[in-house]
Parts: sequence; structure tokens; C-alpha cells
Amino acid sequence: MAKNATPSKPAKASAKASVAVKPASKPIVKAKSAEAPPPSPAKPAKPTLITTKQLAGQLAETHDLPAKQAQAVLDGVVGLLVDHLKAGDTLRLNGLGVLEVKNRPARTGRNPATGATIQIAAGKKIAFRPAKELKDAI
Repeated sequence: MAKNATPSKPAKASAKASVAVKPASKPIVKAKSAEAPPPSPAKPAKPTLITTKQLAGQLAETHDLPAKQAQAVLDGVVGLLVDHLKAGDTLRLNGLGVLEVKNRPARTGRNPATGATIQIAAGKKIAFRPAKELKDAI
């Protein structure tokens, strides 16, 4: 076999081999780019609060009415709705839904702070069932 032939076993490196090793240094930090950080999970937008005054203003614009007259008409409609609900009537508003008064019987409840049982008096509540058109629109 010739002296230049490759040996079948690799040669062991000597323990005193001079290998240039960089001393440990701080990790390289990349420069921050001008881009904004990734957006955080979006919170749902707070719904806009619409008042009867704003509704009256839109009603006035739509029907070419003075603002005071539109406010008076809207206040009258709301007053009529309240009067009928006080009387116990059921109101069906086409395209919007049904408003009705329901009786709630007396019941036994529990005070969450103390755990004591308490009597809750009978009362009334206003129930709203949306119309199909309103459900489909939303």
C-alpha cells in the first residue's frame, strides 16, 4: 500500500491542537425595523350610543321636517309605547319585533355575599322578540 493512501481510521486530534476559538461574547442583536409591532388581538368595537335626539334629527332630514317637530313626533311615539306597555298591551312593530309585559312570580333567591336565602318579590318585565326581518338584517 502506498503512503499516500487514505487510512481506514480517522486520525485523532491532539488535545493541544491550536484552533482559534472566539471568546464568548454577547449575542448579536438585529436592529429594529421601522415596522410596527404585530397588532394585538382586536377588541370588539364599542357600539355607538344613539339618542332619541339623534333619531329625531335623522327623521327631520329624511322627511323634510323641522327638527323640533320631528322631536315632538318621536317623543309622542315613545310616550304611546310606554302607555300601552303600562296597560299590559302587546305591541307588534312590523319589521322590528314584539314588545310585551310578562309577569315574574315571587321566588326564593340567594344572597351571593352571605349565602343566605332571601325572598324575591313578584314583578313585571318587558320582553322583546325580534322580527324575522330584523334577525335577517343583523
